[in-house]
Amino acid sequence: MMMWLILVVPAMLLAMLAQWWVHSACQSMHQVPARYSGEQAARAILDAHGLHDVQIEPSMGFMSDHYDPQSKVVRLSPEVYSGHSMSAVGIAAHEVGHALQDARNYAPLVVRNLAVPAANFGGSMASILISGAFFLMVMGLAKFAAWALLLGVIGFGLTVVFQLINLPVEFNASSRAKDELVNLRIISASELPYINKVLTAAAMTYVAATVSSIMNLVYYALQYAMVSDRDG
Repeated sequence: MMMWLILVVPAMLLAMLAQWWVHSACQSMHQVPARYSGEQAARAILDAHGLHDVQIEPSMGFMSDHYDPQSKVVRLSPEVYSGHSMSAVGIAAHEVGHALQDARNYAPLVVRNLAVPAANFGGSMASILISGAFFLMVMGLAKFAAWALLLGVIGFGLTVVFQLINLPVEFNASSRAKDELVNLRIISASELPYINKVLTAAAMTYVAATVSSIMNLVYYALQYAMVSDRDG
C-alpha cells in the first residue's frame, strides 16, 4: 500500500492537475476573439502547403480534435471548428501540424503510427494479465502470478514506449502550429502568447500521462520482483 501511495497516487494527481490546466487554459482563451475560426485557420494552413486533399470535418464531443492519417482528415470538435477564438485557432493549427508531419514523413510520426497496434495490444493485455496476477496471488498461486505480472509489465511497457515516442510528435506539431499561424498572419506576433498558453497546457497533459504511465510501470515491476522473491 505504501508503494502504491508513493508511486501511483502522485502520478494520478499530476494527471488530474494537467487536465484541469488544459481545461482552464482553453476556457480562458475561448474568451479571446480571433479573426479566423478554427476551420478557417486549418484550411488556410493546409492550402498554403498544397494539402488541398486533406479534408476538415466537425467531430462530436468536447476535446475530440485529432488528425486521422488513414483518411487524411482533420477532425475538429464543434467549439473548435466554428469558434472564432484563440483557443479554437490554436487547437486547430496543432492538429494541422500533424497533417504537415504526415505529408513530410516526419520520422517520429512514422514510428508512432507503426507502434500504435503494439501499444494497443500491449495495453489491453496488460490490464487483463495484471488483474489476473493479483487474483492468482489471492489464490496462493504465486508462481503463476509472477508470470502473469511479468507479461503484464512487458505489455504495459509497450504503452509507455509509445507515449515516449509520442511526446516529440506532439511538441513538434505545436511548434509547427505557432510558426504557421504567425507566418500566414492568421494571428499577430503579439497574439502568440495566447496560443502558447493553450498549446503549453495541452502539451502538459501528454507529459503528465507519460509520467503517470512510467510510475505505474515501476509499481508493477516492483510488484513482480516482490512476487518472484516470495515464489523463490
